[in-house]
Amino acid sequence: MNMKKWSTMGLAASMVLVAAGCGKSTPVETTKPAASAAPTTAASAAPTAAGPKKLTGDFEIQYFVGGYGDKWWKKVIADFQAANPDLKIKESAGPKINEQMKPRWIAGTPPDFVYIDGPELFDRQMVTDGQLEDLTDWIKDAKNVDGEKIIDLLAQKPQEFDGKIYNVPFVMSSWGIFYDKALFKDKGWVEPKDFEEFLAVSEKIKGAGINPFIHTGKYPYYINGGVLLPAIVSANNNDYKLLQDMSTNNLEAWKNPAIIKGLNKIVQLRDKGYIDKASVQINHTDSQSLFLQHKDAFIPNGLWLPNEMAKDVPASFDFGFIPSITQDKGGKAVANTSTSTFAIAKKAKNKEAAKAFMQFVFSKTQASQWAELSGAPSNVKGDISSSKAPNFVKDAAKFLSSPETVVVPTVSFAADVDKAMQDATVALTIGTITPEEWVKRVTDVVAKQKK
Repeated sequence: MNMKKWSTMGLAASMVLVAAGCGKSTPVETTKPAASAAPTTAASAAPTAAGPKKLTGDFEIQYFVGGYGDKWWKKVIADFQAANPDLKIKESAGPKINEQMKPRWIAGTPPDFVYIDGPELFDRQMVTDGQLEDLTDWIKDAKNVDGEKIIDLLAQKPQEFDGKIYNVPFVMSSWGIFYDKALFKDKGWVEPKDFEEFLAVSEKIKGAGINPFIHTGKYPYYINGGVLLPAIVSANNNDYKLLQDMSTNNLEAWKNPAIIKGLNKIVQLRDKGYIDKASVQINHTDSQSLFLQHKDAFIPNGLWLPNEMAKDVPASFDFGFIPSITQDKGGKAVANTSTSTFAIAKKAKNKEAAKAFMQFVFSKTQASQWAELSGAPSNVKGDISSSKAPNFVKDAAKFLSSPETVVVPTVSFAADVDKAMQDATVALTIGTITPEEWVKRVTDVVAKQKK
């Protein structure tokens, strides 16, 4: 899903309050007009969002409601509505909205503005299918409602597809490995700094009758994002360009021996009996529940985990976060980042309002409100103070701003290739295929994409 290095200072400032964005189950929200709201401080400063020309007509926004919730969306849409009273705003939202809206995208009658997050939406596929507006020239000079250039405010820059920009990252997260600091302190276990230490502490954990590691077998992109991709980067001398080349279906890149080396780290976990055998059959919330119950000591996940499971977290639980555990002794940690992005439909009926909304949401005011209402960091530099950050966010900020961490820009694969990678990884974790067969499975799909 992305590209260049983050600004160290911006990252440390924006990695502050965190938590949640995968598909948390919430009531389905039907398409409906936005609620009106009295102007707020943000709204009263917002008329510049519309520019010199008054915004009118219909304007539809599609957004997925997952672990981040929808409080921010309700607030920002109400603020934008207050600033543009002649605009008729329509919300299309909910946990299944991406699936529900798919027929409209296919039919060429999409909403104007879309939040690319959750299942059924793949930015690379949407670009390939010609569904998104080319923002390359516009974003170069686009300013937010405060007159600041949006591109200069971003901790992580937009991903380029064949040199073009189609979506802009607003939500920031990172994959990594979670554990309970309180449990480790009680047991006298030490946070691992590399793969050798991870294996050593896992042996102690196993000896204590606890499974060292659990993952979400039904959603294998968790173990790929938190374990496999960082392992490949480490094996490639900390050069993440290999992942970027792989994502463009470069068959030569897929022959790189670093991929096999990375896969062999998972094989070692499997062969030592460190992977909970329940993993292959369960989803994200089930695996997270077992982790919170101390049935398992480590889990690969995104920074949204604590917020997503907030109602089930024991009072004594103290989330610890490390971006990777597969680096060799003395090697740098590898943080595989992920973002959720905003885009405008190529066939949008009100592109003027969509661009104005983009300028509105990328203000520091709205970025700060996102952090407060979703509990997650935005991609806008310095959006909030770290003073109220929970411990695991401070851990993330420490790693992500350290020169001893390799920060991998978000990388996205074609949907079919990503699915092949996920299926092959599950098979690898249960021993039905070898690393070489993993590569063969995936490259067969990559080759088809090239035709």
